[in-house]
Amino acid sequence: MTETIDALAGLVAGGGVVVLSGAGLSTESGIPDYRGPSGAARRHSPMTYQTFTRDPLARRRYWARSHLGWRMIARAAPNDGHRAVARLQDAGLVHGVITQNVDGLHTAAGSPQVVELHGRLDEVVCLDCGNRTSREELDRRLREANPGFDAAAGAVNPDGDVELADEQVAGFRTVDCTFCGTGMLKPDVVFFGETVPAPRVSHCFAMVGAARLLLVLGSSLTVMSGRRFVLRAAKLGIPVVIANQGPTRGDGYAAITVDAPLGRLLPALADRVTGAPLSERVPAAGPAGGAVPAAATPAGR
Repeated sequence: MTETIDALAGLVAGGGVVVLSGAGLSTESGIPDYRGPSGAARRHSPMTYQTFTRDPLARRRYWARSHLGWRMIARAAPNDGHRAVARLQDAGLVHGVITQNVDGLHTAAGSPQVVELHGRLDEVVCLDCGNRTSREELDRRLREANPGFDAAAGAVNPDGDVELADEQVAGFRTVDCTFCGTGMLKPDVVFFGETVPAPRVSHCFAMVGAARLLLVLGSSLTVMSGRRFVLRAAKLGIPVVIANQGPTRGDGYAAITVDAPLGRLLPALADRVTGAPLSERVPAAGPAGGAVPAAATPAGR
């Protein structure tokens, strides 16, 4: 771990860093990712925009499952990795964060200048009139419309879903927009099959173009939505560092790749570059309690 931190610190200490984060950063907050070690979440396809807007039954199933799963999302708190990123911002080394996550944990950890590429689950938008409300308010209305609706056991997906039987879904009542009276409500996140707003993408490209270093945290870079920023950095000759548990589709563009739990790696990095005591610099625990060394691999391996 020490050599890994030394290598990362040598790059991050120069400042001008832009962070691109993915689901792997939030797993230590109890939110599983799609493609990481919590593989059970991968058995089910995520909701698409087309299905949500065109299929009333699929939409009811989504809201029934998401209503129960929302409790897990709402309870999630930032972990040491999120807080370390905020510390690096406070130190003036990280100039901005682009996150693919929809959990709001970067902001909750105190990070300023966060671009939430795919939106936030804690906000709801009416697809007819555009009115926005909080997810907490919607959750209250759904509880009132469905008294006694009990949560079912099952794996929680990254978008807050819970597995439900067909008969449980059949009795679930959805609600409409309170502002226009009849509008279809949707979480203010980018579903599969939906495009990220162009101004948001342009802003992210501008952030990457002005960076001295792109630091990817907890993303497999499987979808182009995030990988395009790695490709842009590589095209501009901006160094890319990737820290993720497992390989990514951007590894070939990285100056350094690190395979380590981010909740341990990032606090140690923040300690090193900010001059604080290295209180978090300890070996990562393996599945059987043994030490698993973090792997720092230079490009061209």
